[in-house]
Amino acid sequence: MEILQLILLGIIGIFAGFLNVTAGGGSLLTLPFLIFLGLPPAVANGTNRIAILVQNIFATAKFHQFEVIPKDVTIITALPAIAGSVLGAQLAVEIDELLFKRLLAIIMVLILGMVFLNPKVKELNSTPKITGRKKLILAVAFFGIGFYGGFIQGGIGFIFIAVLTAAGYDLVRTNALKVLIILIFTPFALMIFILNNQVDFFRGSILAAGNAVGALLATHVVVERGHKLIRWIVMIAAVGFAVKLFVG
Repeated sequence: MEILQLILLGIIGIFAGFLNVTAGGGSLLTLPFLIFLGLPPAVANGTNRIAILVQNIFATAKFHQFEVIPKDVTIITALPAIAGSVLGAQLAVEIDELLFKRLLAIIMVLILGMVFLNPKVKELNSTPKITGRKKLILAVAFFGIGFYGGFIQGGIGFIFIAVLTAAGYDLVRTNALKVLIILIFTPFALMIFILNNQVDFFRGSILAAGNAVGALLATHVVVERGHKLIRWIVMIAAVGFAVKLFVG
């Protein structure tokens, strides 16, 4: 039974890795399964970060090869995200679980509107100029993204999509920048979980292997199929997770 569970963990990791790179929400699959395997929620949260880290190492390397990462905003988004992730991972605040799930579901529905109605993301190769006030707005937004990523992680991809498509990036570059920034801030959050003995390295390694496979598959889909297909993947994933969060 334990071997079967570990095989399922790897398979779920493949699906999660694919979803995380193309849209978001993969952690909403992996976290419940880690808890099902007997890990306390806090340990499941920490263990999941190993898979996220490995997944984004592979995805970032591939996106770098395809030259689709918008590097001009890497520093102004990465530094605030690191600071936010450290604070988020350290924060030990109890929140109402049902309220959190429903708020997240509402966020996903709002993101659908942004992705499908925002005229800035109609172009396949949208690469906006980010200057002046936009840089400040992005820095503040990514502090919040980092904070959320350090605290929960689940569904963070949809928040990335909301912010970056609003800034004018297409979904190819949005996903490329997303995996890079998560790769940068995840080690800081992971270290805090490790220091508090909230990581299961064995299960985390198996999950990470699955996530890595899914991430590699996803990078090819994102780049080769482009913005149009990714819009539909985001829509389907967001609707599915929104319904799941509302109905429990």
